[in-house]
This record gives sequence, structure tokens and C-alpha cells, in this order.
Amino acid sequence: MAMGNGYGAETIFDPGSVQWVLQPRGGRPKRGPQNFEHSVRQGIRLAEYEHVLGEHAELLKGIYPDGVARLWGASPCETPGHVKAVAIRDQKVGDEVLFYALGKFIAKARILGLLRNRELAAAVWGAEEGQKTWEHVMALGDIVEFDVPAAPLLRELVNRDDLRSLTLVSATSRQRHLGLLNNLLGGQELKGRQPSEAKRAASAPPMRRDELLHALGTLDTGISEQEATRDVSLTLLWAIGRLASGQSRLVPRDVCAKEIGPLLLDFGVRDVNVTLEHTLGCLHRTGLWEAEAKDTGGLKREAARLLQKPLTRAEAIGLLCGSYLPDVDQGELLERVGLAGYANASGAPGDETNGRQTGEAAAEGRGRRQVNGSRPDRDPRLAEEVKLLYKHQCQICGERLETRFSHYSEAAHIQGIGRPHEGPDDLSNLLCLCPNHHVQFDKLFLFIDRDWNVRRSRDGKLLRTLIRDPGHNIDDKCVEYHRGLCGRSTYGTNQD
Repeated sequence: MAMGNGYGAETIFDPGSVQWVLQPRGGRPKRGPQNFEHSVRQGIRLAEYEHVLGEHAELLKGIYPDGVARLWGASPCETPGHVKAVAIRDQKVGDEVLFYALGKFIAKARILGLLRNRELAAAVWGAEEGQKTWEHVMALGDIVEFDVPAAPLLRELVNRDDLRSLTLVSATSRQRHLGLLNNLLGGQELKGRQPSEAKRAASAPPMRRDELLHALGTLDTGISEQEATRDVSLTLLWAIGRLASGQSRLVPRDVCAKEIGPLLLDFGVRDVNVTLEHTLGCLHRTGLWEAEAKDTGGLKREAARLLQKPLTRAEAIGLLCGSYLPDVDQGELLERVGLAGYANASGAPGDETNGRQTGEAAAEGRGRRQVNGSRPDRDPRLAEEVKLLYKHQCQICGERLETRFSHYSEAAHIQGIGRPHEGPDDLSNLLCLCPNHHVQFDKLFLFIDRDWNVRRSRDGKLLRTLIRDPGHNIDDKCVEYHRGLCGRSTYGTNQD
């Protein structure tokens, strides 16, 4: 059962409503130190726990777009009025956790999400005798570590010198004693993100989708060398591929060299030893890339958050390929960076013809449909419905292909229902097309603009106006998604 809401690390919380969650970490004889190191300080890779995320997968991936989650958990408390039970029940997203160990407060972090998932907890931390585990899970933001005596604050908060159980401190009490904690911290140099930096990050407005697409569509404005622009776009595609596969947005320098180097050699410029350093420098100037440590860098958190959204990711990939890499084998390139499904509108390789009926048997409604268990099953009745609605007339060219006994047309999904597009199998996501225009539409040669004109993707040239029956309600969002795949989203287009 999901508890509370998930928010990105950039969310601003009302300081007056923030509570303290006093959280024992556990001492040396227990597993507390190892668990803190594993799931809080280092973080867990969500991709490794995909099988136990269940209904919480979307929540956690939204909170952690880089794929690395910082989690801590509490075991259930069966006594309703117990201080621990009250803390589990009344803690909320936005509260601040103070970690306690061996008489000291050692770290603090913001709660970005709350959930209850026994399978995830057991996979991350194991289980005690009787299969009891820490299933009340907190998804945490950036960790700030320190080392201050806890007794002065605990005497004021709970009238004790030590902390024996998970305890919730009200927002009013936290406000009253916040100065005491700050005095205890004093001038101590904090590990992790500094408060001033966190404040600046929180106060900055989050990046919008149109700002991201504008930055991607104007790489050649900020980077004068054509070769560098090409290499930057290749590196960005590689980074998007990492995100799509659930990997971290931040990458060690040696991994960058190992993975990006061959990519630039095959699709970019030749002098990789010089180019890689220059490329990473150019990436910083785009405002989309950051270095979190001397030898680690990657997409900024805000950019990564946006690129986790299916539409934005499709638009970004289409924009980069169409604007800077028109002369490469894009099918091969996208496969190399883990984005093979974005090379066409149908989805992952092997899905393009899944469920599509061919030949006269299709026109007669007698086509065979062999569906692999991993592929989405199409409803053949919808395909026949769109064909009959247009009497087999292609909505792009207006032609009706005659056969010996009837006519022939094909039903084309606008937003592919295969991976990674996951479009709806619905009449509103279908077009009736001739075979030629079906192939061109699937292979992203054609797109439909906001005024329902059919245009050529490479230069935006107007070809025709899409034929639409009044009874056919075409889904604008599906058309927008396909347009993004073609590199013709709102930004970066040259429509006449």
C-alpha cells in the first residue's frame, strides 16, 4: 500500500509543517551500520530490485530518475499507542529524518516518499527470525552527515539522554528546538550537500520540458565546432540510454571513457583521446551536464527527471537524431546506446509487424496472428473498424488500393503499443494507410503537425492535409508523441 506522495528532490516544503523523525540506526552488534552504508549512504540500484518494486515502481523511479534510491525502513509495531506506531502512522512526506547512533546524531535527510513493501524490504535488508522485516519504507533525499552529541537535544524532546525507538517530533516542537540543533552543529563541516547549496537548489525553479527541448535543439548555438556538437549529441543519447535502462545518471570518468570512446570513434570524430575531454567540457556549457566529483559526472538531476517521462524522452531522442545526426545509421546507433525501440514508431525490434495483417487475407479479415508472449496483443476488430470507416482510403494520399475481390489498406498505430512507446490499442490511436505511407509513417519519414498537416520529417516540407472522418476522434497526445519521435516537437522545428 502506498503511503504519502513522492516528490523530486527539488520540491520546496513548508518549513512550518516539517516534523522530525528521530530514527535509531542501530549499533555495532546489529546490522544497522551495514544497512546504513548499503541503502542510505551508497543507495541501491532500482534496476536490481525491479522484481520486488511492484506497485511502487513508478513512485520510486519518479523520485530517483538516476535509478539510485536511498531507502530506510522500520519494522511493524503491533501496539497502536506505542511511540513507534505513532511515528509510522503520522510521519509524512517532507519531514526531516535525524539518524541516531551510539549517543550521537549522525545524519539528516528529507523524506521524499513513504511506502509499505515487505518484499522490497526483505530483498534490501533481509529478514529477522519469524520473517519480520523493515517494511515501512522511507524514500530519502540527499544525505547530510555530521557527528554531534544527541543528549542535549533528546533531553528537550523526549526527556531522555538516549533514543530507543523511532520517535516523531511535532512541527511546533521542531521549530522551537531547531536552534539547539544548529548550535550543536556549530561550524562543523558537513559531509554531503552543504545547507547553502541545498537551499539554492530548492529555491531554483525546476527545469521545464520546453526549456530542456530548447537546450537540446540549440546545441549548435552554444558549441561553435560542428564536430563537438555531433559528439555532444552522441554522448547525450548514450546518457539517455542509461536512464532508460535504469542505470545511474552519474557515471565515473573511466566508464565514460570505456563506453563513450568507441561510440565517438564509430559515429563521431576520430581523435577520441582529445575529443572525449573536449566533449565533456562542451556538455557542461549546455547546462544539462554536471560534475558531482572530480572523476564523476552525468546529466543534471532536473534533466534526468524530465527524461524519465515517455513523451519528453521520445522528443529528446528524435530531436538529437534529426538535428545533429541525420547522416548516420540511426537504427544501428540507437541499438548501440540501448534505445533500439525509438528507431521506428512501432517499438522494439520484432514488434513492427506484430498483429499487422498482410495480403488479401487482411482485407478479408482472415489474417493469421501469431503473438509472442512478450508482445502486446492487438485487437483485430479495431484495425477492421478504422479500415471500414475510411473504406480503405489512405488518410495521407487518398488512394484506395484495389485487389481482385476488394480493397487493401493497413491500420497503423500512431504511438506504437510495443516497448518502449506503450501507446493505447484504441481506435483513437489508429490511422488507415496504404502500405507505402504506413512504412514511411512507421520509419518516421512523415509526421503530423498541430494543424493536421502531413509533413516530411527531414525538412518540415508540407505534403498534404491528413484526411479525417468526423466520426474518428484521433488522440492529440499520440500524435504529439509520434511528432516528437520524428524530431519535430514544439521546439527545434522549421515548419513553413
